[in-house]
Amino acid sequence: MSEPAPLLDVRGLNQAYHESRTLWDVDLRVPQGACVSLIGRNGVGKTTLLGCLMGLVKTESGTIFFDGADITRTEPETRAALGIGYVPQGRMIFPLLTVEENLRTGLGIRGVRTKRLPDLVFDLFPVLRTMLKRRGGDLSGGQQQQLAIARALVLEPRLLLLDEPTEGIQPSIVAEIGDVIRKLNRELGLTVLVVEQKLPFVRRFCDGFRIMDKGRIVAAGSMDELTDELVKTHLTV
Repeated sequence: MSEPAPLLDVRGLNQAYHESRTLWDVDLRVPQGACVSLIGRNGVGKTTLLGCLMGLVKTESGTIFFDGADITRTEPETRAALGIGYVPQGRMIFPLLTVEENLRTGLGIRGVRTKRLPDLVFDLFPVLRTMLKRRGGDLSGGQQQQLAIARALVLEPRLLLLDEPTEGIQPSIVAEIGDVIRKLNRELGLTVLVVEQKLPFVRRFCDGFRIMDKGRIVAAGSMDELTDELVKTHLTV
C-alpha cells in the first residue's frame, strides 16, 4: 500500500542564527492523517524546525509545502488561518487572561464571524468549561497544557504541531493528553506532528517517527521500525 500524499512536505530546509547553522537540508514529510513524532536529543533543532514550520523562525533556504501550497514566505497568521495549529514548548498561554479569553484569541485568526467556541475543546477537556473565568496563570501546569492545546484546536486545524506536550506534567495528565492526541488523530482525522522526549509516550500514541541529529533528519519510519539500535545511536544520552 502506498503512503498517503503528504499534508506537510519540507524540502531542503536550512536555517541559521548568525554564524551558527541550526538546520541542514531538512527533508520532512508528514502524510495526511498521520501522527508522527519528531524525536532527538536536546539541542538538535527540533523546536527550531517547528518554529520554521509555523513561520516564527526565518529560514535561509528550502521550501515548505502545506497541502501542496508553498507557504515558505507566508506569515504565521496566514499559516494558522490555512489550518496549522501550534502548541509551543512551555505552553505560552496568557497568564493574566481568563481561560475563556485565552481560547477566544484563536477566533479572530480563523477569520470567521462566530463568537462561539467549538464544542470539541470542552468535549476533549471538560475541566476547562468549569474554569472559564479563572486566569490562565492560576491553573496548574497540566491544566495550562490542556488550555494551550485547546487554544490551538479553536482554529479547527488540519495539522497540529505540538512541542514537548508532556514536559513538566504529572503522569495522570500525560495520559489524558496522549488519549486526546490519539482521539484527534484516529477518530477525527487530524494530522499531528509532535516533538516529544518520552519514548514510551511516543510508542504508545504515535504511528511514525522522524529522528533529528545535529540539525538533520537522520532516520524515519513507522513506529515498529524504531529499533533499539536507532535509540542507542541517536537518542541515548
